[in-house]
Amino acid sequence: MARTHNITVPDLSGKLAVVTGANSGLGLGLATRLSAAGADVVMAIRNRAKGEAAIAQIRSEVPDAKLSIKKLDLSSLSSVTALADELTAEGRPIDILINNAGVMTPPERDTTVDGFELQFGSNHLGHFALTGRVLPLLRAAQAPRVVSLSSLAARTGRIHFDDLQFEKTYRPMTAYGQSKLANLMFAREFARRSAEAGWGVMSAAAHPGLTKTNLQASGPSHGRAKPSAMERFYKFSWRFMPFLWQEIDEGILPALYAATSADAKPGAFYGPRGFMEVTGGGVAEAKVPPQATNEAENRRLWEVSEQLTGVTFRQ
Repeated sequence: MARTHNITVPDLSGKLAVVTGANSGLGLGLATRLSAAGADVVMAIRNRAKGEAAIAQIRSEVPDAKLSIKKLDLSSLSSVTALADELTAEGRPIDILINNAGVMTPPERDTTVDGFELQFGSNHLGHFALTGRVLPLLRAAQAPRVVSLSSLAARTGRIHFDDLQFEKTYRPMTAYGQSKLANLMFAREFARRSAEAGWGVMSAAAHPGLTKTNLQASGPSHGRAKPSAMERFYKFSWRFMPFLWQEIDEGILPALYAATSADAKPGAFYGPRGFMEVTGGGVAEAKVPPQATNEAENRRLWEVSEQLTGVTFRQ
């Protein structure tokens, strides 16, 4: 048994885990912990060179880690389909799917290949489509789980059904909050539908509190040569207000718990146990914002997501 802080991870030998965005940040931390517990880990990422560097880093800690890289660009539905087709052709059941990769607060509105607002399209719609396309592989596993990474930003988010793509007015944090609320609503609606249809897939959500990752640092600048004010603020607070922030090893615990603990519950939302769910002290059930408890709204988002992606979860 591999123990990490207050979480005991069971032996995952023979299990297959797919982690999106596994080359850095939370995804890298999760891939490391899952491989340390014996899982075969598929690192679903955009950049193979970064993936190779991540593999080298993981194997410096876990020499016998079973890792593979598969290309995934969540801002392209054709890329999502290609990965799902590749996994389907291989035919191996998926025991754990962690929908982790994300884009955070680009300063100006940008779009995916398919014309969706970048954050909603990548963070939510890309993961929605991926999960739907690999559902048969999940159902083929003995006790499959899907974990969706949300954020504290979900608390203040709302789904702008009248302007999902922020074509009228774009505000970076508002769009990010929508995408992270959508992740949580998806996890809860997936759990409800799985129970109703007998899919046998346990779906839960998690958030990392405030964790130092390159998502905060690079997202607000979004490729600009000069760091944005938000990036400078994050890096300043990391240095001078470290008590507000967790390291990666702590930030991954809620997702790790949702993915592996026998006590994790379908439809639940997990976060840090500490003050206001910001930092550590273990894992606890997070406060679910009222927006995500509205089953009619959850169903509405699901139906809109099916329409936008063309992906229907097959029963």
